[in-house]
Amino acid sequence: MSGFRMTKQTQLVLKELLQNPTRAHYGLAIGQAVELQSGTIQPILARLERAGILESYWEDADEHAASNPPRPRRRYYKFTTDGAERARLALARAYKSKPVKSGEAPTPVTDF
Repeated sequence: MSGFRMTKQTQLVLKELLQNPTRAHYGLAIGQAVELQSGTIQPILARLERAGILESYWEDADEHAASNPPRPRRRYYKFTTDGAERARLALARAYKSKPVKSGEAPTPVTDF
């Protein structure tokens, strides 16, 4: 299990996933929710998966075949058994790791 870089974009993704931590989410929907392009969201999801925070699986072939209109097959992401708790802790550490100046929002970038 490797660490992951806690960027502002990673924080947005984790916060979005934590809104409903037991549900599987697909990449496009996550990107739309946090207003990030696919070229940004996919590497973040891959890093979180390598870190053991998320696991992924491809959409069932029957579900995909029934989609109307036709669309690319979806890859779903969900938290691992301890992933949601680890994500919460990582977010908490990120916010505590950098002092915030008066009137400025926290913007930590920390390696975990």
